[in-house]
Amino acid sequence: MVSGIILATVVIGCVGLFVGLFLGVAGIKFKVEVNPKEEEVLGVLPGNNCGGCGFAGCSGLAHAIAEGQAPVNACPVGGEAVGAKVASIMGVEAQETEKMVAFVKCQGDCEKTKLDYEYTGNHDCGMLAFVPNGGPKSCNYGCLGYGNCVKACVFDAIHVENGVAVVDRERCKACGKCVEACPKQLIELVPYKAKYLVACSSKDKGPVTMKACETGCIGCQLCKKNCPADAVIVEDFHAQIDYEKCMQCGTCVEKCPKKAIVKY
Repeated sequence: MVSGIILATVVIGCVGLFVGLFLGVAGIKFKVEVNPKEEEVLGVLPGNNCGGCGFAGCSGLAHAIAEGQAPVNACPVGGEAVGAKVASIMGVEAQETEKMVAFVKCQGDCEKTKLDYEYTGNHDCGMLAFVPNGGPKSCNYGCLGYGNCVKACVFDAIHVENGVAVVDRERCKACGKCVEACPKQLIELVPYKAKYLVACSSKDKGPVTMKACETGCIGCQLCKKNCPADAVIVEDFHAQIDYEKCMQCGTCVEKCPKKAIVKY
């Protein structure tokens, strides 16, 4: 009995020793060398792992930068400050980056837009693609207000207020997660410096838009005709602003009869 226990102990010990030696040798033989710069870059990245850079978290971006597969300013969360540190590590000049911020192209809140029916189903924006007219609001282009963008934002920078998603521009890190989460494609990243934006996405003709929402763009072209910088384009009954041409004069806001253009 005692000899059996001793024998089992010896066998288990030998097996453990063999496995340990095997793993040790395998670890040395198959060890993956890590670029020292990759570790340095990872150390200065913010660590949010939001994926806004297009890579699988901060470690994926650090590897890409170290291998020359991504620019040193690829982190939207870190901005210029982190970009400068990464540039110093990589031994290159820091590149200027334009600060961006998310913007919801809709003002159709509970007071300004009409409802076709009362919806009592699952409060998920993605699910409303399967209900009549894509949701209860009369405007088929409007914000559904069920907060898929809110759930996607890891910076607590977007909230639903009175039925419409609103971005806190100071909290926003322009990671783009809310852009991906919106099934209506109502959210876009715009230059932080842009003061005047079109807060509507409707491409319906004017009379249709006016029946659905008090503040929808009706494609009247008054903004385009009065813009001194020729920065406004109207296509498919929908105004758009060229931020590079825009002089930030605010004429478009003054001339818009539906107040679809706002100061951000």
